[in-house]
Amino acid sequence: MKICFLMYPWDRIEPETDSTLRLIHEAASRGLTVAITTPHSLTIRDSVAYAYCNVLKRSAKVSGSIPSFYKHADFKRCKLPLAGFDAIIMRANPPLDTTALNFLDSVRNDVFIMNDLDGLRIANNKLYPASFSGEAARFIPVTHVSKSQEYLEQVLEESSTEQMIMKPLSGFGGQGVIVVEKSAQRSFRSLLDFYIGRDQGNYVILQEYVEGASEGDVRILMLNGEPIGAMKRVPSEKDIRSNIHAGGREVKHALSKEEKALCKALGPQLVRDGLYLVGLDVINGKLIEVNVLSPGGITRINKLNRVKLQKTILDFVENVVSAREKVIERKNAFRKVIEDAEVI
Repeated sequence: MKICFLMYPWDRIEPETDSTLRLIHEAASRGLTVAITTPHSLTIRDSVAYAYCNVLKRSAKVSGSIPSFYKHADFKRCKLPLAGFDAIIMRANPPLDTTALNFLDSVRNDVFIMNDLDGLRIANNKLYPASFSGEAARFIPVTHVSKSQEYLEQVLEESSTEQMIMKPLSGFGGQGVIVVEKSAQRSFRSLLDFYIGRDQGNYVILQEYVEGASEGDVRILMLNGEPIGAMKRVPSEKDIRSNIHAGGREVKHALSKEEKALCKALGPQLVRDGLYLVGLDVINGKLIEVNVLSPGGITRINKLNRVKLQKTILDFVENVVSAREKVIERKNAFRKVIEDAEVI
């Protein structure tokens, strides 16, 4: 199988913790053809989509030490047609590069792309949880999104709780997430001036404060609509955010009954939207965010539970590619029968 990782630059990888590197190492260990590229390396020539890729040179034995594998990885630079790959794994960091998706549109019928391009377009924003309905809707906290200062001030004033969470719609990685105290309403307008901006260009999210938020959140990795691993992220004493990059720490976690019900309710829509590998951020049984572009946590969940989630993920990719190939083979076989009938 030939697989391409559309990702961030190789030299920005943190080998001890990087989730994408675990997937690349697993692919190399299986003897697959592995190429990596970035959104800036995509190009089109004569209506054919290409990427300037670094193709991993095969070695007699792939090191079992992932940091050592990273340090000694040897690449060959090539311009390759994207349609020649069996799978493209989307692992670029936020924000979403919509132009890169436009390049990939021309090969979506030739290559299995994870996650699906249309799925990324509709889900790579903090409004996506609002699309869940039916049983899934009960897991979504009350959320308000607006550029109107007057409306947001009214929401805070009428809130039945003493605290709300505010964050920019365009933020990621915990950037700009703060707790707003109802008792500090006199400072709220100044905060809105800053978040919305003088040109009224930025949307702001104001969300009900979910009890238990101060104790951290749970990151759940979903594969093909099913949970495959989880961890709890606990914030530091000096920060409300539990993101690891914001100073939080990870602890082992077993899914609660409510969290399992959440996964069961959300899973079917994720699959329908082509969101096969997803990170859910959950607090006290409520869905806070859906991470679809480059969900992390593989390394830490592996360490906490002595598993290798990258094996499960690559098994899924290989099974999908195999199924697609069998469909093509079956179609070609049927075409041959029809062609032979015409000759007779």
